[in-house]
Amino acid sequence: MANDRGYGFATWTSFIEESQIRALLKFSVKYYFAGGKPGIIPTDIFADIMADLSVKYKENPAMALDDLNYGPTGGQTWFLKTLAKRLCDVRKIPINCEDEWDRVSITNGSQQALYALLDTLIDPGDVILTPSPAYLGFLVPAVKLGARVITIPTDNEGIIPEFVERAIHLSKINFGKTPDLLYVVPDSDNPKGTTLSMKRRRALFDICENHNILLLEDSAYAEIQFKPNPKPIKTLDKENTRVAYLGTSSKEAAVLRVGYSVLPVNVREQVLKDKGYLDLCTTTLVQRILDEYYRKYIDQAMKVGIPLYKKRYEAMAKAMDEFFPDGTRTDPTGGFFIWWQSAKPDFDSSEFMQRVAIPNELLYVPGGPFYPITGYTVSSNGKELETSVPEPNTMRLGFSYASPEIISEGIERLGKLLSTELG
Repeated sequence: MANDRGYGFATWTSFIEESQIRALLKFSVKYYFAGGKPGIIPTDIFADIMADLSVKYKENPAMALDDLNYGPTGGQTWFLKTLAKRLCDVRKIPINCEDEWDRVSITNGSQQALYALLDTLIDPGDVILTPSPAYLGFLVPAVKLGARVITIPTDNEGIIPEFVERAIHLSKINFGKTPDLLYVVPDSDNPKGTTLSMKRRRALFDICENHNILLLEDSAYAEIQFKPNPKPIKTLDKENTRVAYLGTSSKEAAVLRVGYSVLPVNVREQVLKDKGYLDLCTTTLVQRILDEYYRKYIDQAMKVGIPLYKKRYEAMAKAMDEFFPDGTRTDPTGGFFIWWQSAKPDFDSSEFMQRVAIPNELLYVPGGPFYPITGYTVSSNGKELETSVPEPNTMRLGFSYASPEIISEGIERLGKLLSTELG
């Protein structure tokens, strides 16, 4: 695609816009319910960690030199061992943390892992299955790289396995190929906040096993849960051949841009090859800070943080139930988001946000970006593929950042504005 300077941009730049969530970060409003910004970060713990490290570095310049230097693309051995132990002990991932710690690798955020996985697995025309709606940070790179995205219907328990089976069948009929990848966020998913039951997790694993499909389990919110959740899908993957498991420090620690993963061995090799060209390596100093956090402090931080997030969720849910007009909302058991859909299908939450919400110091994410720019969806009767169409009468409301008082006040204001708009 040429421009007035005589040089050209890649084709994707003409049809993919800036991430709407990234764009919304430019706005400064009193009632911020948009991006999933953690509002409860143990800043005192990180201050102590950095203070301790400053002493260690003065006492041990060789350690300081290593920590301020380049390192292995997949992560420092000592940090991978720490992560492996937590994945074994807390999330019951089936690896031996003493001998198989090298199955863990890190990336600059789980977003980089999502991109690298797509970049190494997908050629133009390949087929990917996702829930509808789904995390836009996965959908947009998938479309950018030329994947054909088939979205699967969801309900209040998440993606519906029966429709996954139908999508595989329809992919073979329409495109002559089995899908390469199924993407799910099983715990308090982004954007709806729904959690998959263990029955559905087993069903999805069995489907992917039977059809030789890689299951990408994005567990970004697994630690931010208000009650015990079913075990990760990865616990069913005893041979480490079927599930690519992703976690991130950004929700459970701080936004230091470190994602961690347990991938099938051949997939891991290709993802790390890709990462090497994307960024060479993840900053060792950041790994050192997080190593201290995961070894000594995470349980203490979660014990404090999770009840506080729950209070924020409860404040939002209560205010929505009291002040929002007719519609439906999800009832998450953790994570950062509630999904709301107006009873009026012709309501445009994006237009309303620009015209009404922002001038009233309110910000949320309209639902449209959580549907693929171009793609397909399984029809309600499961018999055919239809063009995927965004549902404009939806919105994602984040309760993670603002205090309960601000949430109650802001959601009341938003609900009254919506009620005036919708009658």
